[in-house]
Amino acid sequence: MIIYNVTIKVSPAIHESWLRWMKEEHLPEVLATGCFHDSKLMHLFEQDDAEGFTYAVQFISDNMENYETYINEYAPQLRQKTTARFGDQLVAFRTVMRLL
Repeated sequence: MIIYNVTIKVSPAIHESWLRWMKEEHLPEVLATGCFHDSKLMHLFEQDDAEGFTYAVQFISDNMENYETYINEYAPQLRQKTTARFGDQLVAFRTVMRLL
């Protein structure tokens, strides 16, 4: 099983609209690619939220091929849509993990 983890620091100015967009639009859009069969959205505790809220989003795939399909065919457009909507009011750090 492959887990594609995106850790995001979101500006307080867009926090509520970003969270709503994430739940209602972005997560369903990523899952609709068929590359992942589940997602989890988590708020990180024990973080200083004064400068922004930190979230981790995990997308779960059965294999590396599905992840690579997502990265090559879907990720560039979805990242561009995110940037167009929220600009520099969020920062994302991405990692890929394999469940042992």
